[in-house]
Amino acid sequence: MAVISKIIHSVCSWLGRHRLLAVFSILSLLIVLFIFIPLAKLILFSDKSELWQALLDPSVMQSILLTLYAALITAAIGFLLGVPLAYLLARNNFPLKGVVEGLIDLPIVVPHTAAGIALLFVFGRNFLLGKWFNAIGISFVDSLAGIVIAMLFVSVPFLINSAKDGFRKIDVRLENVARTLGASPWQVFYRVTFPLAWRSILAGTLMMWARGISEFGAVVILTYYPMVTSTLIYERFATYGLTQSVPVAAILVIICAFIFIGFRFVLQRDRKHD
Repeated sequence: MAVISKIIHSVCSWLGRHRLLAVFSILSLLIVLFIFIPLAKLILFSDKSELWQALLDPSVMQSILLTLYAALITAAIGFLLGVPLAYLLARNNFPLKGVVEGLIDLPIVVPHTAAGIALLFVFGRNFLLGKWFNAIGISFVDSLAGIVIAMLFVSVPFLINSAKDGFRKIDVRLENVARTLGASPWQVFYRVTFPLAWRSILAGTLMMWARGISEFGAVVILTYYPMVTSTLIYERFATYGLTQSVPVAAILVIICAFIFIGFRFVLQRDRKHD
């Protein structure tokens, strides 16, 4: 009893000295468990034989590969178009800048089914851009192109905002020094600005890719077929219930976990070497 009493006294004493740390640790544990438990339950709930059958199912693997591939194309387009915009927003003030920044954030809060309908009114076969692209053989309805623009619309704000924050953290004086040494604006960007902001840009690109992988609402409006994994999970849940949908969802969660934990590990190791 004396030992137990001493342990309790020591714990209470530590809590008394570190109240903020103790409270924050408890709250942090709650949110971590809130994220971890449903995902772990999803994976553990899956019957191993059904999980294996899903892995061998060509339609499942095709949908997963399509999802990862479409999200990768989306991230590449977002990088090409979003990084220049992020740089302009970080380095320049211009009329209606606040409106532009608000428009960039809007896809995050708009219901994604509404986003899909909005895209359909622009890129559908019977609408202006849809007709133009159809004339050159590109359709955004029930096609890879439709999946990409749906993913791009809902995910590009993550890249732009992350890259913008990265550019804003760079001391402008470093860029000015490079200019005084004779570097052109392009050289300053590629040799000074971009290398200093690359972590924020990479983080935004990964977030954009991740958001593209998880997208459902906008994609299903534009492109039900070919099926991305989120659409396949929904169809199997609506048709067969949990039995058929859980293994597909579990496989996607496992793949995403390996990918993003791996990226985190590489980034942290790289940061330690700097």
